[in-house]
Amino acid sequence: MTFAPTVAADFDFDRIIDRRALPGEKWGRYADRDVLPLWVADMDFAAPPAIIDALHARIDHRVFGYTDAWPSLVEAVVDGLQRDHQWRIEPDWLVWLPGVVAGFNLACLIAGEAGDGVLTATPVYPPFLSAPANTGRVLQRCELVLRDGRWQWDWAALEAARSDRSRLLLLCSPHNPVGRVFDEAELRRLADFAAAHDLLICADEIHCGLVLDADRPHRPIAALDEATARRTITLMAPSKTWNIPALYCAFAVIPDALLRRRYRRAMRGLVPHVNVLGMVAAEAAYRDGDPWRQALLVYLRGNRDRVVEAVGAMPGLQLSVPQATYLAWIDCRSLMAERGVSEPAAFFEAAGVGLSDGAAFGAPGFVRLNFGCPRATLDEALARMARALAA
Repeated sequence: MTFAPTVAADFDFDRIIDRRALPGEKWGRYADRDVLPLWVADMDFAAPPAIIDALHARIDHRVFGYTDAWPSLVEAVVDGLQRDHQWRIEPDWLVWLPGVVAGFNLACLIAGEAGDGVLTATPVYPPFLSAPANTGRVLQRCELVLRDGRWQWDWAALEAARSDRSRLLLLCSPHNPVGRVFDEAELRRLADFAAAHDLLICADEIHCGLVLDADRPHRPIAALDEATARRTITLMAPSKTWNIPALYCAFAVIPDALLRRRYRRAMRGLVPHVNVLGMVAAEAAYRDGDPWRQALLVYLRGNRDRVVEAVGAMPGLQLSVPQATYLAWIDCRSLMAERGVSEPAAFFEAAGVGLSDGAAFGAPGFVRLNFGCPRATLDEALARMARALAA
């Protein structure tokens, strides 16, 4: 296999930055241990120069008063969604949030009343599984199925999971952890399902800027048609794409005015204002960050190829090729059955590689590997995994 070349020196993704030198969740988990952390979904790359420059300029002003979203920020987001996803939104559809997790918890809160159901498909980003209970709702889950090497919806299971008290469909698109970019036919069927049962849709689309397959562009479900848009809350953020998660800036796109008012009302007194530096970074990302994003995608495709080839040669492991994100969802169930490994994540951690345990995603027997890191780090981690399996 031929791997993608390293990109221009202006965007040096091969550079290793010592993250152990500063407090941080990803590397801090394994402080003073020889474990390479490929778990939590942030990347080990420096943020884009355009964002760094914008932050320096704002810091040099030296005043950090209360600030709402300003016109040029809104314009950058509106233009960015049109450019990247061919989705033309109106400025007043935007509701600013400190993060998408708060965003889908709010969606649960306004969907029906206590005891009503929230539908989602597993495996899925762990906060999806706790959000319904946080707001007195009931989690209703179906399982995605692996067919023909691709994770897909089980439409019969989705229908069976629904009840007369279902009020919300909680969608992860592109999907974390399986890396699917759902095609228009799948999104249409989900939209029709929601319409048939009068469900609100909340779509976490935070990975929309990280589509690795150029022939499978991300399609926001709310962009399908006006009727679907009216029942949909779309959540996005620059945090994953441009690697600025701790700046805490996200937004909801809510086309329906009544739904938007309900959502804003639920925020009162519960959701803090967005960090001003996060908003500065968001404007720079959507306005000036696309060259960096395109270079990143080239690099991530090369990393994905490495993971697919290496894991495919490891006994007891299987994975489907991720179409988006920098996450690989690895099936370790054969390893467990054939070699008596009871906890795959613990097994690889003992070998010096920190992965996310699939149990937290609703799928014991799987692990999630984050390949958003320099090639040297990734290659060493894959070599450690191979050695552990060979031993």
